[in-house]
Amino acid sequence: MATSSDQQNNAMQGKDAVKRVALVGNPNVGKSVLFNALTGAYVTVSNYPGTSVEVSRGNAIIQGESWQVIDTPGMYSIHTITEEERVAREILLNETPDVVLHVLDARNLERMLAMTIQLIEADLPVILVVNIMDEAERMGLSINLELLQQRLGIPVIAAATARKRGLDEIRNAVAAYRRGSANSFSYSRLLEQDIAQVTQHMSGSYIMSPKSLALLLLQQDEEVTALFKEWDRDGYAALAEKVRQITFERRESFHLDLSLERKDIVRKLIKDVVVAPEKRVVTLGERISTLAVRPLTGVPLLLIVLYFGLYKFVGEFGAGTVVDLLEKQLFEARFNPWITTVIRHLIPWEIIQELFVGEYGIITLGVRYAVGIILPIVATFFIFFSFLEDTGYFPRLALMVDRLFKFIGLSGRAVIPMVLGFGCDTMATMVTRTLETTRERIIATLLLALAIPCSAQLGVIIGLLAQAQGALLVWGGCMLLLFIFVGILAAKVMPGEAPMFYMELPPMRLPQLGNVLTKTYTRMQWYFMEILPLFILASVLLWLGKVTGFFEKMINAMTPVMASIGLPRETAVAFIFGFFRRDYGAAGLYDLQSKGLMNARQLTVAAVTLTLFIPCVAQFLVMKNERGWKTASAIGIFVSLFAYASGYLLNQLLLLTGILA
Repeated sequence: MATSSDQQNNAMQGKDAVKRVALVGNPNVGKSVLFNALTGAYVTVSNYPGTSVEVSRGNAIIQGESWQVIDTPGMYSIHTITEEERVAREILLNETPDVVLHVLDARNLERMLAMTIQLIEADLPVILVVNIMDEAERMGLSINLELLQQRLGIPVIAAATARKRGLDEIRNAVAAYRRGSANSFSYSRLLEQDIAQVTQHMSGSYIMSPKSLALLLLQQDEEVTALFKEWDRDGYAALAEKVRQITFERRESFHLDLSLERKDIVRKLIKDVVVAPEKRVVTLGERISTLAVRPLTGVPLLLIVLYFGLYKFVGEFGAGTVVDLLEKQLFEARFNPWITTVIRHLIPWEIIQELFVGEYGIITLGVRYAVGIILPIVATFFIFFSFLEDTGYFPRLALMVDRLFKFIGLSGRAVIPMVLGFGCDTMATMVTRTLETTRERIIATLLLALAIPCSAQLGVIIGLLAQAQGALLVWGGCMLLLFIFVGILAAKVMPGEAPMFYMELPPMRLPQLGNVLTKTYTRMQWYFMEILPLFILASVLLWLGKVTGFFEKMINAMTPVMASIGLPRETAVAFIFGFFRRDYGAAGLYDLQSKGLMNARQLTVAAVTLTLFIPCVAQFLVMKNERGWKTASAIGIFVSLFAYASGYLLNQLLLLTGILA
């Protein structure tokens, strides 16, 4: 947080030659869009040291110079509350960026400028990016940014990054930035006296200004207090006593007074800067936004989105048309026979031949599944997901389902990892770290492991069950009911209060093709690099299992279990595949169905059981990293037993009622 002058000099001397620009701001103000525009798709995502919060880093060439661009987690204030805010502040202060781009929403200028004041007050190298200007103009707002720049004393740039507007101006401002003297902002006489009494007990140089540090101490920021205790041991006692005295005297009103004074400063700043029309223009995006958050209209809208996006585009087109083209016409009809002939000609030993082109061969099974079945389904899902994301629909979905999610111990914010789970449960499990409480993270992890199928698994299942009348409806109904049942059960069993929910709403707009393609490409690159090695590894292990006879023993051991839920012996193969990856198992079901080994009832029971089945290896390892061995193992055992019990009950119910006979 703060360092002595010697420490600061050493840090600066050790800093590499590449300059750094950090993007900060509230969630959903366009930081990620700006990040992608500056860096392209070539980014590194890693956990910030000592935390479980991911930070994106990328490289950019700006006016001929190399820059590292850091996309920080969303933050509302320098005074941190959440882990994401703490990480964002750590990046600002410990990595000493050369430029800080504060991105805010032009439609909410008054509310978001309070953080700009704090950044300036901290003596950080700030450039203000007033983003989403196109929507503000569409609403009839007139913003005099030149006047705002004069009053702040820092560069201010108008932008609409989703429309590629203002990007050149941002690059030029970053390259030309020279630290100057930003304008200072004064508080009331009483608060300034409090600040002065605290700062007089500070010695040495700090990365942040003494005034900003004094305010954090008076707000009882635990991290800042701990750092002062460590770095200024001799003078800390007097500093702590003065802070304790002031906070005690103003214990009933300090936080409120500070907030009100900052709001008053902002009101003076934006006077004559923002001019609203007498009659505010309601845009088409705002009308759609209103429809999306009201349950009466939002639920039908969600069903329409799911029908055309998941069922028609991912299920029918991706899992049907494209998979048929690649898997049947390319691999089965042409590529597999050709490569089998080549391998058998090059390798004389049959046992080695089967490693590459046998029943579980790396090429004929692993690569065929990955490229012929999984790739088109994942690609269509990520296109659909990126399209929806770029419209700004997901925050509205979160707002709409917040009340429902409260019943299962979650807030509307949890809709983000849940929706991401339909792309990849492994990735979604990592995203649960953004949820507010440990209780919420565990419940979300459990539901992801149990009832949320990944894109490839979902696409294959939709493609398979759509061919049997009523099967898809039975599967979907089971998944929804079991999701709610387990969620309510977990919320009852796990102690804790329901989390608070607050989320910024970005504008609803038509998605930009470039943004959709960039997001899809980035996700596809990450996903495919993850699944292809796992599919190859799974093929090798299955080959070893076949050679040693272990695979056959596993199938024999699972045969009674499969029979008890009404499934043929061969279905055990799909469940073994599913342990390596859920989508691998779904592809196994695709093979079984294409061979005519299951009727509609068996296919539905298998789809429900496999969807609920134990998380794949990758997801389990992420669960272990995020929640620990004990919790991950407990979830794995519960999910496996629950999947079997659900499959058994569903099979009995279908037999009893004659549905899907």
